[in-house]
Amino acid sequence: MQLVFDFPVNPKYSLDNFVICSGNETAYRFVRRLTDDEGAENLLYLHGPSGSGKTHLLMAIGAHFSARAGLSSVPCISFKDVDEVYGGEYPAEAVSKLAERFRNAPALLVDDLHLIPDQQAVRVELWQLFNDFYQAGRPIAITGLYPPKELPTIDDHLISRLLWGLVARVDISDDDSRRLIMKKLADDRQIVLPADVIDYLLLHVRRDVPSLIEALDAISRYALAAKRKVSVRLAREALAFHS
Repeated sequence: MQLVFDFPVNPKYSLDNFVICSGNETAYRFVRRLTDDEGAENLLYLHGPSGSGKTHLLMAIGAHFSARAGLSSVPCISFKDVDEVYGGEYPAEAVSKLAERFRNAPALLVDDLHLIPDQQAVRVELWQLFNDFYQAGRPIAITGLYPPKELPTIDDHLISRLLWGLVARVDISDDDSRRLIMKKLADDRQIVLPADVIDYLLLHVRRDVPSLIEALDAISRYALAAKRKVSVRLAREALAFHS
């Protein structure tokens, strides 16, 4: 994943197909407030563990604002691979690389804020970009692993500003939430996924959503190739074959 990438307008990452559960209901409601064309909210920070759905919501926000602006995509920054842009060197520059990327963007979308490097030049670029959007009243959506006050290498003034907006935790660590998500993923793939198969996956697969999706896709391919219904036995065979 690059530092700056495009969000395709893809129904796969829409708000309509986001699975709502007790651990993400507030976050979903806040996203709806941010994307309400008649609303007054323009700043949202989502935090929570990896695989909880933060990026899905961020991409859905991007799809909304790109469609509203008549664009095919909007830029987003992710700090997972920051060196791909800066090459390991962070000199203070007259022209901000981030500002150039977001010139005329309808929204500021930032993923994985907790991974921002401990480099003053990058923090200054982000702060200036944040202020440009905030003062112009343009929407800002940011995600991170931690609550604002626990973010490492983030200046106090940005932490304070994040707390001015909407802040919500996204968490699907309970099994009921995972079951809802697995059922929705299976329905999207037109797969009949029995409850005992879901329970089997929760016991034998890593419990983050990307891993569950990978397992479900492997089972789907195996069932289609074998022309068999999905069962615990087939799931066991599919996962063994996939590994």
